[in-house]
Amino acid sequence: MSAPTDTGPETLLDGGVEREARRYLRGLGGLASFLLIWWVGALTTQPSYLVPGPVDSARAFVQLFATSTRIVAPLAGLELVLPTGLAHLTQTLFHYIPGLLLGAACGSSLGLAMGWHDVLDDWLRPLVRVLRPIPPLAWVVFAIVWFGIHHTGAAFIVFVGAFWINFYAAYGGVEGVSSELTDAASTLGVKRDLSMLKLVALPSAAPQLLTGFRTSIGRCWMIVVGAELFGAPGVGYEIINAANNLAMETSVAYMFLISLAFLTMDVGFRLFERRALAWR
Repeated sequence: MSAPTDTGPETLLDGGVEREARRYLRGLGGLASFLLIWWVGALTTQPSYLVPGPVDSARAFVQLFATSTRIVAPLAGLELVLPTGLAHLTQTLFHYIPGLLLGAACGSSLGLAMGWHDVLDDWLRPLVRVLRPIPPLAWVVFAIVWFGIHHTGAAFIVFVGAFWINFYAAYGGVEGVSSELTDAASTLGVKRDLSMLKLVALPSAAPQLLTGFRTSIGRCWMIVVGAELFGAPGVGYEIINAANNLAMETSVAYMFLISLAFLTMDVGFRLFERRALAWR
């Protein structure tokens, strides 16, 4: 006769804690391996400035906050004195956030409309197929001509990137709405097209919509840095400026700064996403 197995709440809790601990330890092991490979690569590369090591890069990161820089907030015209790293990150956020939010709003709205209305989809689908393959950075020359090398031009590039990511998330989410749900809603008295979209399609497509926005948070960081390489003020400009002066450790420090900004936004949005989709 086999011995009874303890599967009580305390045992399950202990098992869950152990699994999480193992996951974190594996993550730390992967990070340590990366740092070791980076350190060895930096030691064996000549000239040494081509690949700055982890210690030099960490020192440069700390140095970003050892001095202060004055920046001017767009539109408001307010002067802000911030630690240098935070000042340049703030400059990036001046065009990253408007571009991300406007692009997500416009892209999601058009995606919902085209996914829900077949006639509108027939009219606009060829145009979408023509414009979609154009990379956001290909619009840089137009952004410079139309808006100049400043916050508005960089925000426009971010807008283009966020637009298409959220457009396809919304379009696919609405297209995937089950006909069983719409039939059930019709049976329960939902007749108006707008009501069906609000009460059935949007809740059903919400996971795809939120996933699209979360994806655009990360992709737009890559896009905004690329847009700033052409001269718009911000972290991207500082990366290329430091590289031009062979201060590669400073370029790496700004890369770390971007990573921290993204991780903060991603974790915050994941917490919001869990609460927003708690009904699932």
